[in-house]
Amino acid sequence: MATEKSEGPAHEPGCFECGTLNCYRREGEFPPFCPGEALDDEALRRVAAEYGGESMDARVSRAAAEVEGLFYGKLTRVEEIIEFARRIGARRVGIATCVGLIGETRLFGRILKANGFEYRAALCKAGSLDKAEVGIPEELKLKPGQFEGACNPILQARLLNDWKSDLNVVVGLCVGHDALFCKHSEAPATTLIVKDRVLGHNPAAALYTSASYYKRVMEKRPE
Repeated sequence: MATEKSEGPAHEPGCFECGTLNCYRREGEFPPFCPGEALDDEALRRVAAEYGGESMDARVSRAAAEVEGLFYGKLTRVEEIIEFARRIGARRVGIATCVGLIGETRLFGRILKANGFEYRAALCKAGSLDKAEVGIPEELKLKPGQFEGACNPILQARLLNDWKSDLNVVVGLCVGHDALFCKHSEAPATTLIVKDRVLGHNPAAALYTSASYYKRVMEKRPE
């Protein structure tokens, strides 16, 4: 009897298929396909060494662990960013913001100022290039035939790099534009708001309601 073929591309099992999550507490057994267990001791030591010393990676890692250990479930994301910034010695906080969330950015700036930080925002439309100038067809504009500024995450990163920010915070950048900003940011970058216009900037709601209101997220989107 022929076996039914599964949909989608074949892939090797990994953390997605793990039923024990033993790497967290080590109270059970690792599955045979565990990618972490497949590493030899030398490879693990090399990774662990990256978290030691006083490099920025090490400082960021320790600060993140301290904030989690001290404030897990106690502080809001805004407050956690304040605590994290203090622990990495940041004084200048850059904000890479979507133009549509400038109100939220201004509120966050007031909070940063109240906590003794310098801050500067770089707007996504900085440089004011029309979308057509960067190769985007008119029909893909929200309002074809009119000037429509293109998002400019590379310039946002460079503006904050030139300002010598110690930490950058992403506020509502578009999917993909946030990736470009983080790629070009010289300072560590963290996220305050993930933009989701449909769900009030709460993208996890699509996952929580994938069996009810948003069943469509489980369907294959047309290519």
